[in-house]
Amino acid sequence: MSAYLKIENIDKSFERDGVVTPVLNNVKLSVNKGEYISIIGHSGCGKSTVLNIVAGLLNPSNGGVILDGKEVNQPGPDRAMVFQNHSLLPWLTVYENVALAVDKTFARTKSKAERRDWILYNLNLVNMSHALNQRPAEISGGMKQRVGIARALAMEPKVLLLDEPFGALDALTRAHLQDEVMRIQAELHNTVMMITHDVDEAVLLSDRIVMMTNGPSATIGEILDIELPRPRDRIELAEDPDYNHYRQEVLRFLYKKQRKLENLEQHRAGKSTGTAIATASRATA
Repeated sequence: MSAYLKIENIDKSFERDGVVTPVLNNVKLSVNKGEYISIIGHSGCGKSTVLNIVAGLLNPSNGGVILDGKEVNQPGPDRAMVFQNHSLLPWLTVYENVALAVDKTFARTKSKAERRDWILYNLNLVNMSHALNQRPAEISGGMKQRVGIARALAMEPKVLLLDEPFGALDALTRAHLQDEVMRIQAELHNTVMMITHDVDEAVLLSDRIVMMTNGPSATIGEILDIELPRPRDRIELAEDPDYNHYRQEVLRFLYKKQRKLENLEQHRAGKSTGTAIATASRATA
């Protein structure tokens, strides 16, 4: 089966004041339609850079992204992003924030009545039908994220991109929204790529977890298949040996294997420096 989303040999460097900083090195990933993929790694490893390249917000230095047979080279409604910050327009109501995206995406393909029904459907999907006329300042942080998710889903994207969408929420609200995202994904069978720092969140939500090495020149270190049956119940999984095995595998990579990789790179760098010094010494002898 051909991959729905392909990230092919992505390199990314940033240049400032003549100094080039390599961020990503040869990142390769294939995602099937309907998969839930989490990307995890330490801060600064380039997780959000990968997501921004898939979103078309950044262009890679080398390589490319193919979605449903077409190259990604700019932002588009086929990829909807939900950020850690809800990014709602404060002067618009809940309904109007979602309507903004729907009217922009479907102005030529849906009638006004169809667009209204579609807005209401997506707000109902995230349990926000009761707050249509409220503005962002009048609702909680968790509700704002629900609206952000509704706005993204209302664009009918081929891939839903989540950049630490629950990171700014309290633990209880975070758990509720995780459950909502699982329910929605089970209902819609949409393709999701999520950035997270939370190991438990990654194991609970994902079909596969992509583990990034530390930067600079970060890449994919390991990919872990999460073979837990769905629907998933966080209470039941707390005592599940498979769940805890997957959790330990991610922690082992992040805190043990990653340290070994760094030590290996330092050793190689030290050998290279030593060789260069020895060569220079012989040349001047």
